[in-house]
Amino acid sequence: MRGRHFELRVGKANKPGCRRRANLFTAATMLTVFPIVTFAQVEAPLRQSQQPASPTPAATGSETARTPNSSDRRRAVKLYLDATRLFEKEKFEDALQDYQQAAKLDPSNTDYALAAELARSHAVTALIQTAAKDRLRGEAAGERAALTHALELDPGNSQVTEHFRELGDDILQQQPVPINQQAASTVGEAVPLAHSGGLHSFHLHTDAQQAIKQIFKAYGTDATVDSTIHSTQVRLDVDDATFQQAMSVLSLLTNSFYVPLDAHRVLVALDSQENRQKFLRNEVETVYLSGLSASELTDVGTLAKNVFDVQQMSVDQSAGTITIRAPESTLNAFNATVRSLIEGRNQVVLQVQLIQIAHSTDRNTGVQPPQSISAFNVYAEEQSILNANQSLVQQIVSSGLAAPGDTLAILGILLASGQVSSSLFSNGFALFGGGITQSALAPGSVSANLNLNSSDSRELDDMQLRLSDGEAGTVRSGTRYPIQTSSFSSLSGNLPNIPGLTGAGNSGSLSSLLSSLTSSVPNVPQVEYQDLGLTLKATPQVMRNGDVALTVDMKIDALEGTAINGNPILNNRTYSGVVTLKQGEGVVVISDLNKQESLAISGVPGISEIPGLNNATGKNTQKSYATMLIVITPHVVRGTQSSGHSPMIRIEKSAAPR
Repeated sequence: MRGRHFELRVGKANKPGCRRRANLFTAATMLTVFPIVTFAQVEAPLRQSQQPASPTPAATGSETARTPNSSDRRRAVKLYLDATRLFEKEKFEDALQDYQQAAKLDPSNTDYALAAELARSHAVTALIQTAAKDRLRGEAAGERAALTHALELDPGNSQVTEHFRELGDDILQQQPVPINQQAASTVGEAVPLAHSGGLHSFHLHTDAQQAIKQIFKAYGTDATVDSTIHSTQVRLDVDDATFQQAMSVLSLLTNSFYVPLDAHRVLVALDSQENRQKFLRNEVETVYLSGLSASELTDVGTLAKNVFDVQQMSVDQSAGTITIRAPESTLNAFNATVRSLIEGRNQVVLQVQLIQIAHSTDRNTGVQPPQSISAFNVYAEEQSILNANQSLVQQIVSSGLAAPGDTLAILGILLASGQVSSSLFSNGFALFGGGITQSALAPGSVSANLNLNSSDSRELDDMQLRLSDGEAGTVRSGTRYPIQTSSFSSLSGNLPNIPGLTGAGNSGSLSSLLSSLTSSVPNVPQVEYQDLGLTLKATPQVMRNGDVALTVDMKIDALEGTAINGNPILNNRTYSGVVTLKQGEGVVVISDLNKQESLAISGVPGISEIPGLNNATGKNTQKSYATMLIVITPHVVRGTQSSGHSPMIRIEKSAAPR
């Protein structure tokens, strides 16, 4: 606070010194509330408040002013708090209005008036900074509007007045210098035509010379018609035409062209080669084409001579420049053509996303009943096993494990020891009958299945293609599969006699190697590689409205699974289409690569076909499918052509009968 001391004395505020100390204390309080305010910004208001104040009516005892009531005080406090929040958000003009309204409701509180002055200072400073930014950007209208608003907030601000003077100096410097005041030693540019502009309608039925004068007169320009323009009758009906549109119609109607003489006068002559060479002003321009080869520079020079009819031209291949002397319109057309050729066509980036989804399921559930039942005679089967294993039976009897006539015990010991095996007795059986005729039934095995195998796979490829307008791009995803198309072999296994190679020579080991070679016929296969998988070809075409017409050709090749004469069979799918998209929109192409489903039932005939019971029967269900999604999104990264189209103009030209 620059070392100043503020104090507050309680007492009557009927002396000028007391009111000055109170004002200083109020200013210090405001600086405490708003820490972002610098002392330099409030120094002027403090000096004003430190001047000796004249006795107010409230201090003289003869007060006639209105005393604020409690409602006005509460409203003033609320407005003061709202304005403080706006001030902290740097909304100084809104805060200024609330401060002024609070001071109007409660004039006895001088804090409101000081806060309003502080907000006014910040608002003016912000407007001055905005005007300075607009001046750097060259926006004179924005600078003028900001300074005008700042002057409305603070009419006596010297900084705003100084900025207005600088704005006036800039406007004076931008004024064009008259032709008669320009330096005669410099080469001047072509005279620009300063027409009035605007939209005008014409409904004329007169001769060509009068039509030319009237149309130019409507746009604030005097036309001098050359004698080459004949006085033929013309009819012209045009509504709401600009100057350029009116000149285009007039040129087509009267077969003429104009040359500016000064800012407000033109010369109109018949459009012929002789008149153009006579009246048009030629300009000289050097076009720099660095980086082009000698042949390319020659091609550009040939373009200027044959297409634009440039008669005076010089090509400097060492410097990479072309110097042309021609009218301004010809130079502009030549520059636009060369620029479009060098910059190239529109550029489009195609974002291609390949998403492949594969799913397979193998489910085996249910009970598989026995598929067969065996019936046999128990006595015959026992005797067959005992007769086939007499030595083992004698060992069991001699060891005392079983009595000699106990055939069931002996048979049980043989089966339990593993020395004898029988499928009839291994899975159990059911007995019926008795004695020698006792028989048994042996069912087959029973199995219960509860198995599930499921697999899912996701594959994502993200690629980008940068293509020119009309250029085709190809994306391939898959493998290259070798297919033998033919084979070559010699007619006999005999090799030529080459000493050291076909003969033994000095090494005896060559004889065995040679014999292995001569015993077989060489066979050389001819292989062709076939692309298996996806082949995507996309061709973008940028339209005038910015949309992209996309031509898509898709082909999917895969092996069929069978072969003919050893050659595999290929299965392919193709798709072709054209779609129009906006920039950033995507097109989705979906293809089902494979879809299979099979169901196998194992059960008892008849029973397994009854609804309800077939759920307990063994079922083996297999499902598999594969789907491919292709998402293509175009992005135009270079647009060299203008959108839309020029308005259509109808011209009616009639000549007077001869």
